[in-house]
Amino acid sequence: MRPILEVVLSLLAVVGLLSLSWLCFSHILAPLGGEETVSLVPGRGDGESLEQAVRGLLWLRGSGFFLGEVVIVDCGLTPSGRAVAAALCLQEPGMEVCSAEEAVERVKEKRE
Repeated sequence: MRPILEVVLSLLAVVGLLSLSWLCFSHILAPLGGEETVSLVPGRGDGESLEQAVRGLLWLRGSGFFLGEVVIVDCGLTPSGRAVAAALCLQEPGMEVCSAEEAVERVKEKRE
């Protein structure tokens, strides 16, 4: 019984150390962005990879590593791609879809 207890305690200690390391190093290595940060996600075609890219940025924002805006840039989205982008924007507040020209203007506004 004692060897099993030692193995279980060792595994718990390893998991605890890995969790502590994740918390410490993630704040050092993660891309921190202030309120002025705008992340532009290009949307093309049917938006096949759009959801994955947006979900990754939203995970960073939910974790507190990224505090800026997420903007989907229409770089030739089809009608079904625009529907995917619109659905993503409805799910999360603070996201929007814009054209490439509007995206350039937004970035210029943030730099001033």
